[in-house]
Amino acid sequence: MRESTASPTRGFPLIAKTCSSRGFTLIEILVVVAIVGVIALVVTLSVTGSGERQVRREAERFEALVGQACEQAELGGREIGIVVGDGGYAFRLMGGNDWVDFPPESVLRPRQWVGGLSVVLTREGRLVDLGTSSDATPQLVCFSSGERTPFALTLALGDAPRFRVVADETTLRTERAGAKP
Repeated sequence: MRESTASPTRGFPLIAKTCSSRGFTLIEILVVVAIVGVIALVVTLSVTGSGERQVRREAERFEALVGQACEQAELGGREIGIVVGDGGYAFRLMGGNDWVDFPPESVLRPRQWVGGLSVVLTREGRLVDLGTSSDATPQLVCFSSGERTPFALTLALGDAPRFRVVADETTLRTERAGAKP
């Protein structure tokens, strides 16, 4: 008589099946590749846009504070000057015959530029020397009449797009440098 084997197939001896796998399935590899791709995309977008965002934010902050200063000058009936330097900028109030600093808790307190930012200030197409002293005479003035010193302030950070804050006697705006008005 023939010996019976417990093989599920006829005529083949019983082969023990093992549950251990030797590698990853194609689906597992594709899922990992997709996850890595999404993470790489997020990191790339956040890194490449961060310089542009910083420059835009600095330009918009400067524009907003200059607008605030000019509004205060008109409402208060006193000139407010802006001292722009390589390291930052400060607002000064005309007190009698001298320029005096705003208190440190004021909205118009001195501000520092973000690290590595390069700043170029021009008035009437001419470069303005950016002093480093915060007690210097202001290069820009908001007059009590509602006018301001016309200027163009260009901000750049590395190879990120540059932004410019442009003002004439009555208008103030931020634009991407090289963009048409």
